[in-house]
Amino acid sequence: MDKVTFHDYAALNAEERSAILRRSEADLSDFLEKSKPILEAVRTEGDEAVARFGRDFDKAAVTKDTIKATAAEFDAAFSMVDAETIEAIEFGIANIRKFHEEQAPEAMWLKEIRPGAFAGDRFTPIKSVALYVPRGKGSFPSVTMMTAVPAVVAGVPELAIVTPPAPDGSVDAATLVAARLAGVDTVYKVGGAQAVAAVAYGTETIKPALKIVGPGSPWVVAAKRLLSGVIDTGLPAGPSECIVFADDTVNGGLAALDLLIEAEHGPDSSAYLVTHSRRVVEEALAALPDHWSRMTEQRVAFSKTVLTGRSGGIVLTSSVQESYDFINAYAPEHLEILSQDPFAHLSHITEAAEVLMGPHTPVSIANFCLGPNAVLPTSRWARTYGPLSVTDFVKRSSIGYVTASAYPEFAKYAHRLATYEGFSSHANAVSPIREDYLKMASD
Repeated sequence: MDKVTFHDYAALNAEERSAILRRSEADLSDFLEKSKPILEAVRTEGDEAVARFGRDFDKAAVTKDTIKATAAEFDAAFSMVDAETIEAIEFGIANIRKFHEEQAPEAMWLKEIRPGAFAGDRFTPIKSVALYVPRGKGSFPSVTMMTAVPAVVAGVPELAIVTPPAPDGSVDAATLVAARLAGVDTVYKVGGAQAVAAVAYGTETIKPALKIVGPGSPWVVAAKRLLSGVIDTGLPAGPSECIVFADDTVNGGLAALDLLIEAEHGPDSSAYLVTHSRRVVEEALAALPDHWSRMTEQRVAFSKTVLTGRSGGIVLTSSVQESYDFINAYAPEHLEILSQDPFAHLSHITEAAEVLMGPHTPVSIANFCLGPNAVLPTSRWARTYGPLSVTDFVKRSSIGYVTASAYPEFAKYAHRLATYEGFSSHANAVSPIREDYLKMASD
């Protein structure tokens, strides 16, 4: 069997521990440099550059006249996708919609801060958002579901999906099905850095958007970083990553089964089994060959690259506390807690974007149909970001309302602070000058 990377965590020095935390996208310098001319070409040439890069990079039969998916293509997709898959998409969308409807903030709230003075928040949808749906290592109608449903729930009026085309110039049929069922009818056949540029600058066909969300390759991550001053690039979502934490109450073969879920996404994924049980390690290693024998050749290759490389494998800790410490330091995108009593561990783990509890909640269920969003921050950004949500598609405005009866008290203290800070116009606005104007208005 290919030798799975193994780390005895207690025996590692500080530098070796730090190395485990690095993700495949940590060094984007090469992608940043190579992306710059792509972004500039799209900015200056528009559709012509988008189509050219589709032919060059995706080897796709795309022209500037076929960048946008037609209604006929949407219709045809429903006949190309089998009924059972459509039923699964509908099941997932229903659960994702229910979750995000519960999550949505109330349109406005106001509370009386002091007698006669009110303050609160109002939430309004962002006017235009682009949804990035990757395709390079597979097709992802699930990403369409996860990005489109909360955007529709939020009420974003202008939504568009950007996704890499197939060699024949088509869009993945299941992605079109998921888009229509979720409520999005605009899909552009463009991926990679050029897709980010297209929705940032706009082209003759592609409308510019105010924000782009969705996971992508290092090319997408690099383009987002370079264009962050042009378009809101949302939460940082790069190649997939997962930690499967297993205590000594579960079989290591189950841990190995779930370890492969995110590892099969691609060679740039990250996946670790973390446990303080040597039995779990031995059982996991023994089970992997059988699990690999039941996978497709491409997914075996991807997962073996991850688990035998620098961004995956097995971490054996000396104690459950050391496992907690490693997980919190790693701050994974996905975390499974494999235990007969997962809630006993939950309070000890604070740095994970998604926590899936117990042996009946594999990442597979969460990725496709449980309801919580599977577009998650990667590269340790779980320390400051959460999952994609309805709130990513709305903007918050503060609301204030001071009545005539409450004004004098607020004016007094505002005047004192404005004077102390040296802002004369601030002070004048809450001085007797204002009172004179207010009296004139009431006369």
